[in-house]
Amino acid sequence: MQSYVIHLIRHGSVAETLKGKYIGSTDVSLSKEGRENLVLIRETAGYPEVQKVFSSPLLRCTESCEIIFPGHEIKCLSSFSECDFGEWEGKGAAELSGDPRFAQWLQNSDKTPPPGGESGRAFASRVSKGFERLVETMSAEGITEAGLVTHGGVIMTILAMYGLPQAPGYQWRMDNGYGYSVRINPFLWMRERVAEVYDTCPAAPGRD
Repeated sequence: MQSYVIHLIRHGSVAETLKGKYIGSTDVSLSKEGRENLVLIRETAGYPEVQKVFSSPLLRCTESCEIIFPGHEIKCLSSFSECDFGEWEGKGAAELSGDPRFAQWLQNSDKTPPPGGESGRAFASRVSKGFERLVETMSAEGITEAGLVTHGGVIMTILAMYGLPQAPGYQWRMDNGYGYSVRINPFLWMRERVAEVYDTCPAAPGRD
């Protein structure tokens, strides 16, 4: 039975995140350093060859796709956009520290959304539905290896929900330009909805 491989890669760095600001739905471009670092990773570690490239529709992801997978058509999927922080977009923790709603969100972001934003539960539901549709698309179109360039929060959510070995989301953190490769066995997927995390992406040194 044919298995499917998806390389989950975090977009390159943006200046706003490095300044400690909440950047979810805000559409910002890669920083100069972010672009240069992706080129360096591509030329030294190398990204895998894929049949199809999927991406969050936000600029920092589509721009990353053009560097990581040059020459490929990019299929944007809104399910893989980062969490929407609502009124807190573009602000840092120091600016929000006096807001009682911010304290409530920090205590229970799963159920408590930022004002005008998205709760952790709603975000996870959106991402999980998108990932399951992506697997269905690959199966229906005969795509056996694909790249998905998206956000750190999206990747951590996917792996916390479906990844083997099982681990909480924070254990799946990754630097910009890096991620994980997962293999989906159709029998196990239909039975248990699991995806084997078999390597980092780019692949760890010494791996085939």
